[in-house]
Amino acid sequence: MTSRLQHVHFIGIGGIAMASVAAALKARGCHVTGSDQAVYPPASDVLAAAGITPHLDYAPTHVPARPDLVVIGNAISRGNPEAEEVLARRLRYTSLPELLHEHFIRGRRSLVVCGTHGKTTTAALLAWVFHHSGRQPSFLIGGVPHNFPLGASFTDSDWIILEGDEYDTAFFDKRSKFVHYQPEVALLNNLEFDHADIFENLAAIQKSFSHLIRLVPRDGLVLAHGDDSNLAPLLDVDFCPVRRFGLGPDNDVQARHVHLAPDHSIFEVDGVPFRLPLAGRFNVLNALGVIACARHGGVPDPAIQAALASFEGVQRRMQIRGTEHEITVVDDFAHHPTAIRETLAALRLRFPGRHLWAVFEPRSNTTRRRVFQHELAAALATADAVVVAPVAALERLPADERLDPLQLIQDVQTAGRPAHYLPSVPDIVTFLSRESAPGDVVVGLSNGGFGGFHARLLAALRERPA
Repeated sequence: MTSRLQHVHFIGIGGIAMASVAAALKARGCHVTGSDQAVYPPASDVLAAAGITPHLDYAPTHVPARPDLVVIGNAISRGNPEAEEVLARRLRYTSLPELLHEHFIRGRRSLVVCGTHGKTTTAALLAWVFHHSGRQPSFLIGGVPHNFPLGASFTDSDWIILEGDEYDTAFFDKRSKFVHYQPEVALLNNLEFDHADIFENLAAIQKSFSHLIRLVPRDGLVLAHGDDSNLAPLLDVDFCPVRRFGLGPDNDVQARHVHLAPDHSIFEVDGVPFRLPLAGRFNVLNALGVIACARHGGVPDPAIQAALASFEGVQRRMQIRGTEHEITVVDDFAHHPTAIRETLAALRLRFPGRHLWAVFEPRSNTTRRRVFQHELAAALATADAVVVAPVAALERLPADERLDPLQLIQDVQTAGRPAHYLPSVPDIVTFLSRESAPGDVVVGLSNGGFGGFHARLLAALRERPA
């Protein structure tokens, strides 16, 4: 169907999903242009590898004269110069989820991976299981898996695997993205409050997830983490099968004999052993959902075992960026208290006995707010030392909604951990290049580019006298 699309323009091309789809369309012969205010890795690497050079600003003149389609990202609001130009010229436009639905999903067997945490790793692992078993699935993942050159691929397979985001679709479509994805299987990893800019409370997120569940056909499947109390009220349905996975004894798919090692996890499901080269309990849960979904798709256990054992992970998920003077620098996307806590726990396993620095940039629309004021402190305090970066665009929020970084630091200190609030990335780099010691592990936690923190720190450490 994409043969009809000769020229597609992306407004907001710097998001990793937008960049991956843009690159995949170009690989299929489509002329692709796009704009964004800033583009940083991994999206910038994806676009560069595809030969796409985006405009690094928004202007009406960037919109092509006769595009077949304009894709408007969900970060774009009314008032954006290019969005206004598209509306004024009555051009054909759509959201990324609707583009996927109309051109890639319709008529396929859609496996949609959802949840507050772990979506990217789980979707990447599921795509690898289906690819490794010879099924050549289409997929869209909100990150860059190490097993694939891109986070998106569109094939002629009956299968398509999608990371299903609950965030809203676009300024002209306020439904969650995942309701466009026509799921045969809805794989629900977990559910917590997040996205405080668009959801009023936990119940509002649960309602959105219930809308997704209603779309599963009678011969489809809802796969849900059975130990998650926030998912439990949504699973009493009779219009499609429901199966639960988890570590508890009441789950249909249960991990037994779990062994968590520094660089891998071993467990059994129905007496079948599996080995995953990722650390942490959370990744065992991710793998359980994948195993159940792959079995639904007819993938035999030996093929699942082989794929799990050869999975290489995803960029910016506990990714080691380098080591200088025996100080290891790690990059992770965690930006929610639960994700931060689980990431730090997994790093404890990965680097036992080593001094762990947590360097956190409050950048998401939720962590910039005081919603998780106390929960963030508790999560960060599981590290040995904490550095908090400036809160992104704090001035755009009403004063009574803002995260208080000084209170955050005080609460971490009260919990018995040294903590520092520093005014800029250069200041953080200078501080850590002076204060970190051989054997330390420094993890930068951010859902953005973090001002190039990881590369800057490694460069500063290289220049430090031996």
